[in-house]
Amino acid sequence: MSAIAQHSVTPVDLIRSSLDETLKLQRAAYFAHPYPSFDERRADLLQLKAFIRDNREAIVAAISADYGNRSRHETLFAEIFSVMDGVDHTLKHLKKWMKPQRRGVDLKNFLGASNRVIPQPLGIVGAIVPWNFPINLSFSGLIATFAAGNRSMVKMSENSRHLAQLLIDKCPSYFPHDKLAFFDETGGVGIEFSKLPFDHLLFTGSGATGRAVMAAAAPNLCPVTLELGGKSPAIICDDYPLRKAAERLLFVKYFNAGQICTTVDHVYIPAGKVDEFTAMAKDIVLARYPRLDTPDYSSMIDARAFNRVVAALEEAQARGATLVQLVPGPAWDAASRKIAPHIVLNAPTDCALRTREIFGPVLPVIAYTTIDQPIQAINDGPRPLALYPFSNDKPLVHHLLQHVMSGGVSVNDGLFHVGQHDLPFGGVGDSGMGHYHGHEGFVTFSKMRPVFYQAPFSAIKFMWPPYGKFATKYLEFLTR
Repeated sequence: MSAIAQHSVTPVDLIRSSLDETLKLQRAAYFAHPYPSFDERRADLLQLKAFIRDNREAIVAAISADYGNRSRHETLFAEIFSVMDGVDHTLKHLKKWMKPQRRGVDLKNFLGASNRVIPQPLGIVGAIVPWNFPINLSFSGLIATFAAGNRSMVKMSENSRHLAQLLIDKCPSYFPHDKLAFFDETGGVGIEFSKLPFDHLLFTGSGATGRAVMAAAAPNLCPVTLELGGKSPAIICDDYPLRKAAERLLFVKYFNAGQICTTVDHVYIPAGKVDEFTAMAKDIVLARYPRLDTPDYSSMIDARAFNRVVAALEEAQARGATLVQLVPGPAWDAASRKIAPHIVLNAPTDCALRTREIFGPVLPVIAYTTIDQPIQAINDGPRPLALYPFSNDKPLVHHLLQHVMSGGVSVNDGLFHVGQHDLPFGGVGDSGMGHYHGHEGFVTFSKMRPVFYQAPFSAIKFMWPPYGKFATKYLEFLTR
């Protein structure tokens, strides 16, 4: 092999070089100014909000282009509003979060000493962002990252090419490269990105990719926050008004065509109410989406996702399940990548719809006769990212909360715990690890640094060797 061939530059080399240079630039900027003031952090947060406000229409258009069709209203609500509201919440509380915390001191040993916990910036936070809510999931992390005084590198999804280009083109007008840098996924970027020695890495995506990201980060001992998926169940209890439950959970289920990690994956319904729920679902969904090609109904993100969900529907039907299409016309359309909202009855327990996260507009309905049945079924699987119990019976809700573990919970609705900025967001077990949003995000991306201030006089001096009678009596006093 020639020397030229041996030293030829590959695309991976270029990717790695660009990432390394950016990290080096941000690291130098961090060390030059490791503790931004409140005013500086406030300015960064306001710039995030300004970016969203100034580029609102371009963001809506770019995300819709990436999807093929993404409901404008869904983008405004779940992406634009949620980020701007998150900035406002953080600005309201940030000064308090930044204050050093006083902690107690054992007065027997350290009379006059004091303890503090000082929140300090970690440095550089990496973020790997999925395609389903690309602005929400990138900027929500940036809100917490900048509130904690850090810098950030963000890797966008291969399915967010239009949006990624917009962010790469426009971001430098709002933030210098040593503060914030976006990267497109052009092939192999995610792998190299995961290998970087960040001070913290935030990943949102599938469990399989999350395991690979964690493995890549491990050689650097880089701490990770993993926000993964899971089959989040709803349980409609016998006491709860059925139509109210249907109206609420069906909104969540078909929002973004079901492509939400925290959506209702499947629902448990008392056996005697399944037919009534199905009839209600037809009425409710038809009023919201009168036809498949309505612009209010989003497309599947790509052909692979479309084909996967269609194949799961066909498999379930071939094995005896009943598919209930909730809007008239075609069941799906490959050209627009739209799949009609469906309910599936009697799906086999080992079919794809029952064993894999659906991530599409398909809702398996599972009948139960005693509340122990859904509890046992949920606990037999991986721990879900969310749980959605519907009941006005407080002891029953308490029982469900105690007996079913999940990342988060919305009682008598679906999904909306995620939008509460004063609640931590995060999974458990297979659905993830770590938390962010609100104060927990500030803590996650800070080093909560313990500092002990010794008093002018310390009784510990009486413990210096050689140990005499006083030391013996003092220890006996402390340990009696």
